[in-house]
Amino acid sequence: MTHVDVTEEDRVFAALASPVRREVLRMLRDQGPQPVAEMAGHFDMARPSFSEHLRVLREAGLVSERKEGRRRFYRLEAVPLHEVQEWLNPFERYWRERLAGLRDVLDSLPDDPEGAASR
Repeated sequence: MTHVDVTEEDRVFAALASPVRREVLRMLRDQGPQPVAEMAGHFDMARPSFSEHLRVLREAGLVSERKEGRRRFYRLEAVPLHEVQEWLNPFERYWRERLAGLRDVLDSLPDDPEGAASR
């Protein structure tokens, strides 16, 4: 069995696996930095559970925390998402090439093959 080290990309992918964490990132993207209490109000879960989601996002480098008095504000840190996008690009190229090949095959077929009208 091969041992694989956990990379930054692995932490980002693991963080993105949760719909709650993806929604937190969407909120921060669309609405900018927000206090924890305001974000937590959008989710039906206990505060410690929500804090755990924020911890995972912080450890993946997807959010940063700033304290202002007793309040903690979170903001999106998008650089790790760009790095994941760079990792995914070869897969996008792979599928584009396959779909282009399918398009070429479909384009080479006659528009009205014999017998299609009689079916």
